[in-house]
Amino acid sequence: MKGLSPMDILSELGCIVLTSLLSIITLFFLAKLIGNRQMAQLSLFDYVNGITIGSIAAELATDLENWHKILLALVIYGFITFLIAYLDDKCLPLQRFIDGKTYIIYQNNKIYEKNLSKAHLNMDEFLRLCRIQGYFDLQEIHTAILENNGQLSILPKVTKRPTNPEDFGMNPTQDFPVASVVLDGTILYHNLKQTGNDEKWLMKQLHAKGVKDIKQVMYASCSLDNKVEVYLKTNEKHDEDIFK
Repeated sequence: MKGLSPMDILSELGCIVLTSLLSIITLFFLAKLIGNRQMAQLSLFDYVNGITIGSIAAELATDLENWHKILLALVIYGFITFLIAYLDDKCLPLQRFIDGKTYIIYQNNKIYEKNLSKAHLNMDEFLRLCRIQGYFDLQEIHTAILENNGQLSILPKVTKRPTNPEDFGMNPTQDFPVASVVLDGTILYHNLKQTGNDEKWLMKQLHAKGVKDIKQVMYASCSLDNKVEVYLKTNEKHDEDIFK
């Protein structure tokens, strides 16, 4: 901004503020138009589109001379993304072409190397995905399928699957989600109120569990029957890695 008068500088800063607001508002409405697909069903195509639209929106906020051209490009890009997503939902062949296919990586104690290669995974990455799903031993798995969004779906062996109350003719009462009442040393008063309790009650529960200072608490939850679970902060390290 060298050589500009104070009024010119203020005018240019004002334009940047307006184009930034325009960029944010446009991006917000485009996100609403496209929907939750970007997060819930993220394919490679969705991922690339998300980055590109974000890049165009960022350019809109700073390019004061060509903002109208950039805005038009942003709207066109967003509309085409929405149109392709709509057609993707209506046309199965197009859906398979855009989203890709699934791959059976492992089944009946066999690792399918060709499918592993087609999915651009190596064995270490596959084992990591299994561990993320809670399976640390392939002997517990009957089938592992890599979905077209990159997530791994696992069918455990029938002898390894969790038991179901129906297997024993039981009819247990329904569980409900627990409420987060403390997060990183801070009381979540709104959530605490939803449980029907107050700060005094919570502090009493924490003291009963040996907590002297709320700042010691990394996370605490409260169930429907007012059972409080507490997870304290710790400086301990766990450096051992047995998977490499």
